[in-house]
Amino acid sequence: MTGRPGEQEAATAVLERGEWRPFSRSEVRSRRPVAEHQGYVRAIVRPRRPVLVSLHAAEGRVLAADVSATCPLPAFDNSAVDGYAVARADVAAAGPQSPAVLPVMADIPAGCGGGRLLDRGTAHRIMTGAPVPPGADAVIPVESTDGGLRNVSVTAAVAPGANIRRSGEDIQPGASALEAGTVLGPAQLALLSALGQEHVLIRPALRVLLISTGSELTAQGTVPGAGQVRDANSIMLAAAVRACGAVVQQSHMVTDDAAELLRVIVRAAPDIDVIVTSGGISAGAYEVVKQALGPHEVEFTQVAMQPGRPQGAGLFCGIPVVALPGNPVSALISFEVFLRPALRAAMGFDPPERQPAVRKLASAVDSRRAVHQFRLGVAGPDGTFALLPGHRTHFLSAAARSSWLLEIAPDVTHLPAGASCAVKALD
Repeated sequence: MTGRPGEQEAATAVLERGEWRPFSRSEVRSRRPVAEHQGYVRAIVRPRRPVLVSLHAAEGRVLAADVSATCPLPAFDNSAVDGYAVARADVAAAGPQSPAVLPVMADIPAGCGGGRLLDRGTAHRIMTGAPVPPGADAVIPVESTDGGLRNVSVTAAVAPGANIRRSGEDIQPGASALEAGTVLGPAQLALLSALGQEHVLIRPALRVLLISTGSELTAQGTVPGAGQVRDANSIMLAAAVRACGAVVQQSHMVTDDAAELLRVIVRAAPDIDVIVTSGGISAGAYEVVKQALGPHEVEFTQVAMQPGRPQGAGLFCGIPVVALPGNPVSALISFEVFLRPALRAAMGFDPPERQPAVRKLASAVDSRRAVHQFRLGVAGPDGTFALLPGHRTHFLSAAARSSWLLEIAPDVTHLPAGASCAVKALD
């Protein structure tokens, strides 16, 4: 909630006034198309302001402003090889049977200042990256010589400018170096460093508050009691958040207590950009996320998809909320379909969605009419896509073996074996 004056106080007042109530079923909308819910989530998840960071902190981030070169690259004429700087005319007739023999008048290592003038009829021994001396217009590779230290025997002629990296031939001062929207990887950071950029303006990572809900959940390292299960969603969604470039600012496990859920959110509010919950949004009696956030600007709906029908999204005191179902596979696919592209779009990644690949189905697939189906599977070496047997919304073992996601449109009820389909590779 950084940059939203007064909203932390408003959130705190929610608790003080006790303004939460059970969510009425009449407030649940009829099934919403997947694309509509995707658009709504994309609209509420907004970017942070660009920040200036050191190059060491910019890796993997998106450049927020164009960068122009302030100096030439290379900065000066330098040798591309280890060899000998010469005047090309002095070796124009050199060959294996008629070598040109030149006295070596200087050594030029990399890192030295401007070399002494090369006199005609002489050579300077030069190392890769060292400045080419005035008077030289070519560099003979050491492989075309006898490697002499006092006199060098040159056995091959070269073209004018051979083996010389000219100042500014890579980039000239004032030229565009990188454009806004570029993801800063190793090569981009190397260019910025070579140009003398110590800091760069980037789109910062969104800071996510993760809340896994349910009185039946136990933390890692705790032996579940009767009717309890170990919490899997927290670690799963945290990994998914980090994998898409965002940051898990805080992660909490909350019982089916609406007041407790609100307290967690209010305490975290000043340092977060997005609230992500799992569980507590279905049609049962203890739907804590609905109870806590339903009275605010958070809408709970049924989306025409399988798995992941119950969904929620909206604003709590100006902070985007994306509420995912509690079943682990449903939560993971919902994250992929709705939240991952929204987070990446807000952080400047273009395109924010995973790009599809075409595969042929290894076996036939049936799908329910009017329901967007998402199926996990694996890709074979023969270019096929196969669903894993036993796939259900709570089967984590199948999800753990999956590496691709198949999307089936609502108007498709059957895909025969061998049919071409678009699938997306998962991390």
